[in-house]
Amino acid sequence: MNEKRDYYQVLGVSRNAGDEEIKKAYRKLALQFHPDRNPGDKEAEEKFKEAAEAYEVLRDPQKRRLYDQYGHEGLQGAGFSGFQGFEDIFSSFGDIFQEFFSFNLGGSQRPRSASRPGSDLLYDLHLTFEEAVFGTEKELEVEVLQTCERCDGLGSEPGTEESVCPLCRGRGQVIQSQGFFRISTTCSRCRGSGRVITSPCRTCGGQGRVRRMKRVHVKVPPGVDTGTRLRLRGEGESGFRGGVAGDLYVRLHVEPHEAFERDGNDLYTKVSVSFVQAILGDDILLSTVDGTKKKITIEPGTQPGTVIRFAGEGVPSLRGYGRGDLFVEVEVTVPADVTDRQRELLLEFMAIEEEKSNRRMRRWPWSKGRGKKPGAAVGEAAR
Repeated sequence: MNEKRDYYQVLGVSRNAGDEEIKKAYRKLALQFHPDRNPGDKEAEEKFKEAAEAYEVLRDPQKRRLYDQYGHEGLQGAGFSGFQGFEDIFSSFGDIFQEFFSFNLGGSQRPRSASRPGSDLLYDLHLTFEEAVFGTEKELEVEVLQTCERCDGLGSEPGTEESVCPLCRGRGQVIQSQGFFRISTTCSRCRGSGRVITSPCRTCGGQGRVRRMKRVHVKVPPGVDTGTRLRLRGEGESGFRGGVAGDLYVRLHVEPHEAFERDGNDLYTKVSVSFVQAILGDDILLSTVDGTKKKITIEPGTQPGTVIRFAGEGVPSLRGYGRGDLFVEVEVTVPADVTDRQRELLLEFMAIEEEKSNRRMRRWPWSKGRGKKPGAAVGEAAR
């Protein structure tokens, strides 16, 4: 191409096109005429260079103003002669490809910060049933990575400085060519910082952190249960080279209780009474989960399996308001052995019960054949 074409025509945009439209047009042409996509195609190579030259001029306000006024001659007079080769183009416009793809295609990147956040930690804490219901406070001892005091987390021996990474030469990125793409990856030597430690700290060996045992205070709120996690912000491992500290997660495990069972915020327990107490009624004392005594009134004629409910005597809500209920199931115990006197009284009791039953039967009209059972009458009517 001896005569240069109009840059606006090269990119296929109008003379009043905005920056974003110009960039989009160049990206499309650069991908279309890239040499790796068109091996051995000299025409495609020329169009690739032409598009890059047009974009270089039209993206720069000063060059674009000069071109609009004086054309190609004005640019040449200002010393602009285009690109010498593909490497110059990749070096200048690698960010165009990086925006389009998820990685860098030949463009340079600034070294990234060497700081990294600390890791989160998990601690398993076992609680008694009562501690989970009413809350408690614990002192934990956790092994963590903490900032080295000797080098203040920098990793270098005090009085020394870091040097430029010899692998990436301070860029923090290493460029590799894979067919059409020139992929930029984080430098494995400096991890993207562009700097390396030449004199590691004698205490931490250049890591910037040392392993220590740390005491952490944790407040367990009332109402927690097995599986509840408490998050302690900043109590995890220290960040690397000034990074923020991680968090400590405390996972709770609640031991079972010998007398009480829990379902959500409700508590369940059982109380045993003799059959005499169930018949006559009585007041008994129940040991509650907090260790106090609570009076329970057993009404006369209480049946086995009767459940007595005490509202608001269960587990406090983790949300901070209200409590569950306490449900007490009555169990009636029967003596395995009785004395002769007890047997005599029980036989007398049984005889009285039979007499009561017979009197009830005599009051029923169908018991003497004067009528039929209501159920039978209904059945016959149905037929």
